Amino acid sequence: MKILLVEDEDRIASFVVKGLQADAHVVERAADVASAKRLVASRSFDLVLLDLLLPDGNGAEVLEAVRARDDEIPVIVLSALGEVDDKVSLLDRGADDYLTKPFSMRELSARVRAHMRHGQVVSHSLRIGELELDTRTRVAKRGVTSVDLPSREYALLEYLMRHPGQVLTRQQLLDAVWGFDFDTGSNVVDVYVGYLRRKLDFPGAPSVIETVRGAGYRVPA
Repeated sequence: MKILLVEDEDRIASFVVKGLQADAHVVERAADVASAKRLVASRSFDLVLLDLLLPDGNGAEVLEAVRARDDEIPVIVLSALGEVDDKVSLLDRGADDYLTKPFSMRELSARVRAHMRHGQVVSHSLRIGELELDTRTRVAKRGVTSVDLPSREYALLEYLMRHPGQVLTRQQLLDAVWGFDFDTGSNVVDVYVGYLRRKLDFPGAPSVIETVRGAGYRVPA
């Protein structure tokens, strides 16, 4: 599942991203209202996790932008504001759930799973051309080739497949798959792209993952 996390505190964002990625979700983060609105306008998400106190405004503005685009997508507010009136106000404005900081990752994961079941937002298969990825079993298929993927290889391929045709930089892939505090000087993205190619590419056939010189990687649309 693809989740938008709107959170300005790096420590909290890293904690949440790692927990969600451990559950095999793809996470994009926005640290302020402006960038969150841009992502909402340009991308599709299955669920939004929304902080309220942001550096350039209130998360309620993001909630309004989400609801203007999609009435169905679940929005869980994550906030230090724990007063009943605050919760009621956000629920009345379109939020689906409210979790007060500090919270445990176990509880947040349980809330996310509950909204997944309720909204049936999970697609169990991603397909681009002859490449298919089962998001339940983490099995990738290309033609007659079928391989079980370890968690990092699965997360990398899923993220690429959820952005078909889009060139993703190494930094974007590091942030999405390994977390925001991972060593930016690492070549781990290149290494894992190599793992996937060795498992899914055929001699003489185009690679499932294209290298865009000087820019990054993409799965052709």
